[in-house]
Amino acid sequence: MAGYGRRRSSRAAAVTSIGVDHVRLSYDYLDAGNLDAYGSLLDDDVQVRRPDAGQGRGRVQVQQLHAEVTGPPGRHLLDQIIADGDSIVVTGRFVRPPAPTGTQLDVEFVDVFTLSDFGLLLGYRRYYYVAPN
Repeated sequence: MAGYGRRRSSRAAAVTSIGVDHVRLSYDYLDAGNLDAYGSLLDDDVQVRRPDAGQGRGRVQVQQLHAEVTGPPGRHLLDQIIADGDSIVVTGRFVRPPAPTGTQLDVEFVDVFTLSDFGLLLGYRRYYYVAPN
């Protein structure tokens, strides 16, 4: 956080703002199944960790990883976006209507993003809500 008495440079604020836009777009592109557009938001050295798909490194591997776990008819419903510097945290739900097997997916998540110096997505890690036993 900028804190009292500290001012962030206009460049840093612009990168954070661009990063927030890229994060929002990333969900839209993934929900639409547009992996090429999603890839345009990723840094070459992007790293992703998800409990439902493992880890991906590099743009191509991360796109392939998401081809397996997102896309139509699934939808990210965002609750809150918190941004500070090169970090963005998103809370929300991922919902997928019932499959032919009759199972519906409706799970709460938290994504923690890191931005590159240019506002591209350099990394993110997903966490899912699980009720304690």
